[in-house]
Amino acid sequence: MKAVFDERQWGHDPKHFMANGAIKPNPEQPRRIEILHEGASKAECDFITPEDAGLGPIAALHSAEYLGFLESIYTRWQRIEGAGEEVIPNIHPGNRTDSYPESAVGQAGYHQADTACPISSGTWDAAYWSAQSAITGADLICKGERGVYALSRPPGHHAFGDLAGGFCFLNNSGIAAERLRAAGLRPAIVDVDVHHGNGTQGIFYDRDDVLTVSIHADPARFYPFFWGHAHERGEGRGLGYNLNLPLPRQTPDDGFMKTLDTALARVHSFGADVVVVALGLDAAIDDPFQGLAVTQDGFARIGAAFAKTGLPILFVQEGGYISDSLGINLTRTLTGFQEAL
Repeated sequence: MKAVFDERQWGHDPKHFMANGAIKPNPEQPRRIEILHEGASKAECDFITPEDAGLGPIAALHSAEYLGFLESIYTRWQRIEGAGEEVIPNIHPGNRTDSYPESAVGQAGYHQADTACPISSGTWDAAYWSAQSAITGADLICKGERGVYALSRPPGHHAFGDLAGGFCFLNNSGIAAERLRAAGLRPAIVDVDVHHGNGTQGIFYDRDDVLTVSIHADPARFYPFFWGHAHERGEGRGLGYNLNLPLPRQTPDDGFMKTLDTALARVHSFGADVVVVALGLDAAIDDPFQGLAVTQDGFARIGAAFAKTGLPILFVQEGGYISDSLGINLTRTLTGFQEAL
């Protein structure tokens, strides 16, 4: 099984993270790369470096205004007297139709949803090559691969078309799905991260050519709070093409698998011929976010369930934070997939 990763993804090294009013070390650490790379290697994945497909596939989902912001904001931030070492917003517009400011501080508030996505000197390059890894993964699927793993870090599923959030800057899974759609395929995105893929939902919410499905901890009391509820079904042409499957906190393997069956039934009804799995491993029982309670055996079952669809599968890395089982859970997911093929 091929895997895709670029060394430039190490360059994003966020320091700050605010939770419940307390400033803490950011959990989206570069060391995740080392753990995940080892986990994929133990699943006998063969790593390759992504091709550079340019900004086009990224700009297919993200606005030129937003991409220009991501590329330039760190340099501009350094010109502010007394500014912090990272770009972190301290003011936000009331809605997306408020005026667009010229100020770097104002634009940070417009394009960064929360304090969990600080931007430093290496953030843009890392996010760019994270997205390119997903794009190359999609291209490999188009060339006939049955399964590919993209080690995309920083992750992406909380990124909207013009808004970063939740450790995410570019929506890697969405970019990959759009690449597959442009190649003539009919993609479904199934998000198994413990957090709802709100950015993915937002990008495709009024579209009927990409199905979006998310299994996650109930957002009534869990990030991202404002999105991910069962009544959110899409709008306009997209009505009925978005499925949210929120679960009670600490749902174990059997409950998760029963819900995954529901998700895959919707994929079948959509007539998908390829699936992008937004592969969050933070549904694990020992993940620091403590949302769900999936075990190592459960991750093997998740991988096998996707193989049994008979469809090509692109796994794009999303969450999953440093714990004793992080690498093992990736190994078990990818091994479970390969053994079930």
